[in-house]
Amino acid sequence: MNRSYSNYLMMSLSVAAMLIIMGAAFAAGLILAPSVNSDVLAAESTGEIKAVAAPAQQGSLDSDDVLAAYEQAFTGLYRDALPSIVSIRVQREISREGLSRFFEFPNPDEDEDAPDSTPEEGEEPEIPEDFFFGGGGSGFVWDTEGHIITNHHVVADANDIEVIFADDTQVKAELVGSDPDADVAVIKVDLPAAALKPLAIGDSDALEVGQLVIALGNPFGQEFTMTTGIVSAVGRTIRSGNSQFSIPQVIQTDAAINPGNSGGPLLNRAGEVIGINTQIVSQSGVNSGVGFAVPSDIVQRVVPTLISGDEYEYPWLGISGNTLTVEAAEFRKLDTDTRGAVVFEVTTGGPAEQAGLEGVDTSFDEDSDAFRYSGDIITAINGQAVHDMSDLITYLVGETAPGDVVTLDVIRNDGTQEQVEVTLGVRPDLSAASEIE
Repeated sequence: MNRSYSNYLMMSLSVAAMLIIMGAAFAAGLILAPSVNSDVLAAESTGEIKAVAAPAQQGSLDSDDVLAAYEQAFTGLYRDALPSIVSIRVQREISREGLSRFFEFPNPDEDEDAPDSTPEEGEEPEIPEDFFFGGGGSGFVWDTEGHIITNHHVVADANDIEVIFADDTQVKAELVGSDPDADVAVIKVDLPAAALKPLAIGDSDALEVGQLVIALGNPFGQEFTMTTGIVSAVGRTIRSGNSQFSIPQVIQTDAAINPGNSGGPLLNRAGEVIGINTQIVSQSGVNSGVGFAVPSDIVQRVVPTLISGDEYEYPWLGISGNTLTVEAAEFRKLDTDTRGAVVFEVTTGGPAEQAGLEGVDTSFDEDSDAFRYSGDIITAINGQAVHDMSDLITYLVGETAPGDVVTLDVIRNDGTQEQVEVTLGVRPDLSAASEIE
């Protein structure tokens, strides 16, 4: 840290300390106000003026006090949360055929000029038919029954899962359930309840930009690492990375998140889980200050279903689309303040098609603006304004369930406005999925 930045930091902390002192003095003034007012009233009734003693000085905080309190808060949080954090190691099997895309295996039978690699007469060269490779991530204790939460992509297709606690306890785990669309998975270990310390779950909907957050996990295999930062943004919508569907209300943070942090918790300053670290945006593959966490509100909906042995069912509208652009609104001669989600395509036989929603008009030339800017525009769902595609996805995931009937406000290609009722279906499997929502 250079000297100018250090001076700036000390000045900032001194200002913060002064604000704390001023706030304490203001609070003391509020407490003393009733006695002061009663003395004034008494003086008015008797015609006398009474002196009121000033409160004794309660001491002051300097920059070292503020720094010490800051450090103690984080060290205490780390110490309390550490028994709940785990490192997860997995082993996956990949067949020889799967590796043949990347490696060329020798085949003496097909190459007459190949040298005889048989070490001794009658002994055949051994080339394994299957190969294993390792991977890993992070997780945290959910309950005293042994359930541990991590990302789907951390344990997907794993043949073997091992969990390591901070006290060096190592135990095998089994997969209980997984949700690729939310990138959430539940694994289970067989340990006594007394050895398991679940983390409290916070309310991700209450988060605000600027709040402190703490990421715990195992980046690059460096186990039980703590990084800190702030909530950089809320309400992001990202692809899960495991399917073609999107995760809404994702938390963005500048807390350092790197490979290996996946599945670990993102905590608020109270030590509550407000998200599961899942992705980063990076051109180099390492932290660049833009990390994402699956919000705890989604986790709390999905995890109990997975623990019960069922698959979490998402509502499905059956469209692909995007946010209405200014250019599209101008081309279609809409008011400049019109907002919405444009339908590009409807799934054949899906809920949207059955309700009469339409995507781009295929009668137009595919290279024309008329084609590119066509399609129904959804401006509201159940009376809730839809400003963009993220709003539509967020409402569907957070407020509806399969079988619900929703009312969409729609602007048709010819400019007319209608209300369309749609009975939501069940989101299809990944293998069948080709739409955003």
